[in-house]
Amino acid sequence: MAMQLGYTMMTEQAGPKDLVSHVVGAEEVGFDFSVSSDHYFPWLDEMGHSPHAWTVLGAAAQATSRIPLTTYVTCPSFRYHPAVVAQKAATLQILSDGRFTLGLGSGENLNEHVVGAGWPPADVRQEMLEEALHIIRDLFDGDGYTNFRGEHFDVESAKLWDLPDKRVPIGVAAGGKQACTIAGELADALIATEPKAQYGEWFDAAGGTGKPRIAQMPISYGTDKAAAVTRAHTLFRWFGLGWKVNAELPGPPAFDSASQFVRKDDVESSIPCGDDVDAVIEAAKEYADAGFTHLALVQIGGDQQKPYLEWTEKTLLPAWREAFSS
Repeated sequence: MAMQLGYTMMTEQAGPKDLVSHVVGAEEVGFDFSVSSDHYFPWLDEMGHSPHAWTVLGAAAQATSRIPLTTYVTCPSFRYHPAVVAQKAATLQILSDGRFTLGLGSGENLNEHVVGAGWPPADVRQEMLEEALHIIRDLFDGDGYTNFRGEHFDVESAKLWDLPDKRVPIGVAAGGKQACTIAGELADALIATEPKAQYGEWFDAAGGTGKPRIAQMPISYGTDKAAAVTRAHTLFRWFGLGWKVNAELPGPPAFDSASQFVRKDDVESSIPCGDDVDAVIEAAKEYADAGFTHLALVQIGGDQQKPYLEWTEKTLLPAWREAFSS
């Protein structure tokens, strides 16, 4: 099954200038698309960064010319009001000449607690996301002024004065049936982090048939496998906690505590580490088999992007095209 290869701008592990430089490099070596996280905090203190993703994406839109850009993902419910998210997305679509996809999700406590609005249960967060989607879609329509009175949001006489020629596609992150249904009904793409075919089935049942499915997978490339495993354990040991846990924890110290019993062996068994391209392809096949059309790899380590990009151009991309070109 054909599946596009994506590059991840991991805002939690690199500063803003480096992130722009990295995605320029990703475009040059031939990645099909790129995604960017949108965080206020890193997952762990060791990661060390968290610049404003939208500012970085605006710079990236000007520094690149071909590679698509995607938020992976923005929460339009707490730090940002949905009317403001719509304005940012429309502007970025213009700056990128139609290369932007707005990835949205219900958020994580890690990033959204900073505005002091509390952290409601998951079902309420899904309600908020659904309201936000209606607001954003209405503003993208550009038919006069938007007025909205909802359970969670109000919009008063809003209008986007700079709308792109190409409407911004919307992707919705899903980790269960409720979110997959929302994505199928209101979005142009499904976003997920687990290779579960059932997500696509729920998405299709709600209207998502034929629409893209975008996933993400971490790897820790390096010629020294032991060092690659250590790096993955230091920076990504939180990954195996699962998104139901990750959405609830309030800050890096909580992730450090929750992941303290994760061993290097646990990380090595769940994340491809080293320079074995076949291991990366085999792990990626799980996503292709589950129906995903796009897979963005995360190279762990902000200071490891240059060797990763060189290896991708010479080794990974040829193997990827052979495995996923049809």
